[in-house]
Amino acid sequence: MLEDLQRTFSKAFGWIFTVHSTGLRFFSVALLIAVIFLLMGFRLVGGLFLLVACFCAFFFRIPKITATFADDEIACPANGTILSIKTEDDPNSVVIRIFLSVFDVHVQRATISGKIGEIFYHKGLFLFANNPDAASKNERNLIQIYRKDSDRFAHVEQITGAIARRIECWVKPGQEVKTGDLIGLIRFGSQVAVYLPKDAVRVIVKEGQKVEGGNTILALWK
Repeated sequence: MLEDLQRTFSKAFGWIFTVHSTGLRFFSVALLIAVIFLLMGFRLVGGLFLLVACFCAFFFRIPKITATFADDEIACPANGTILSIKTEDDPNSVVIRIFLSVFDVHVQRATISGKIGEIFYHKGLFLFANNPDAASKNERNLIQIYRKDSDRFAHVEQITGAIARRIECWVKPGQEVKTGDLIGLIRFGSQVAVYLPKDAVRVIVKEGQKVEGGNTILALWK
């Protein structure tokens, strides 16, 4: 009986122990404000800030991943829903766009094992992340990732949304990463794009599919 309760609690609230330090700061501030209002007798306002505190903790969670990937597999970098899979400006690349709602995990992970190339940050607007113009007009950060001793790549682009106002990049050019390693975070609703060499991969995900960072396989090397 006790073991069953422990398993149930772990499934329902285990994410509490995976909250990133960034989220803990937001959680602490919101919780402090909630306590102040509650002590002053403003229960409704205090209750709202308490909900905000819980949401901040939930939003910044980083689930542990246990998946392992074969050498020919390209991992999904983020949790969300596949928006589109198509060739865009570069005819030699296929772009997979993933929409992240405010309820999705918002950390990004390495798509392949290899080395970080250049990192390109662009200032921009804050359109809704599922807006077709968001990809080219919103604030974004492109992280190049190359396979070791190869010109094959699986770049990850972090794109802000209407609510998201901050991109965090946790890697540097020249740094070596393994598939599934944490590489960054976008605060609140956003979009993540993956750039792959068109003729070198076979994409196996579909538009509208729910995916998980560090668990779902996006494509296979040919």
